[in-house]
Amino acid sequence: MVQLCVNGVRAGADGAVVPLSPEAVADSVAEAVAAGASDVHVHPKTPCGRDTLSARVLAATLEAVRARVPASVPVGVTTGAWAEPDPAARVARIRSWTVLPDHASVNWHEPGAEETAAALIERGVGVEAGVWSGTDGAALFLRSPLGPKALRVLAEVTDTDPATARDSARALLSGLGPAHGRPVLLHGEDGGAWPVLRLAGRLGLATRIGLEDTLFLPDGGRAASNAALVVACLSEYASARRGGGR
Repeated sequence: MVQLCVNGVRAGADGAVVPLSPEAVADSVAEAVAAGASDVHVHPKTPCGRDTLSARVLAATLEAVRARVPASVPVGVTTGAWAEPDPAARVARIRSWTVLPDHASVNWHEPGAEETAAALIERGVGVEAGVWSGTDGAALFLRSPLGPKALRVLAEVTDTDPATARDSARALLSGLGPAHGRPVLLHGEDGGAWPVLRLAGRLGLATRIGLEDTLFLPDGGRAASNAALVVACLSEYASARRGGGR
């Protein structure tokens, strides 16, 4: 599985290529799915470009995306604490959603992660357990009674140094151990995005790519779109599976 991470916390300052409005997100997702992405993770944005859990904004974003991609492509959203810092308010937002995503990521090191995950499960939304390197997320997830109910684990390597990101990824995977038997999606960010993606290929793990994780192609050139990143991802991943890559 190659998940498309459409935009992340990036905003207009990161360039016009980063999609922010529901219409721009839908266009970008449609192109990336046509290029080979099989799952979608998006950050719905307010008109000023801020991440939000607003029912109105989330509905507009999901409806725009689903109108452009096959029904077989799952579409998920973030529940990151930066979008709603208060855990109780975050849960209330989830309970107010009128249009539901197929899945939503929950960063397990954030305050209120258990309550957030429980609210999603109650509504029938799949939980992607976000476990970041450099945090106590792995230990908290392994102790969680909700761990076995997660859809998958998003093993996120926050080490952006291309020289050390792979080692950080291996340490994160080791810390996760059996991960409650849940599938693991391994990915990096910025300078670590491509080295970690190649490692995911060598290990046969699901991965993701998109403008949330990197603005650049493997050769260092600026990515023109999410679709361009997906095309490069599939090539790099296949090469790594064959034992190639860097």
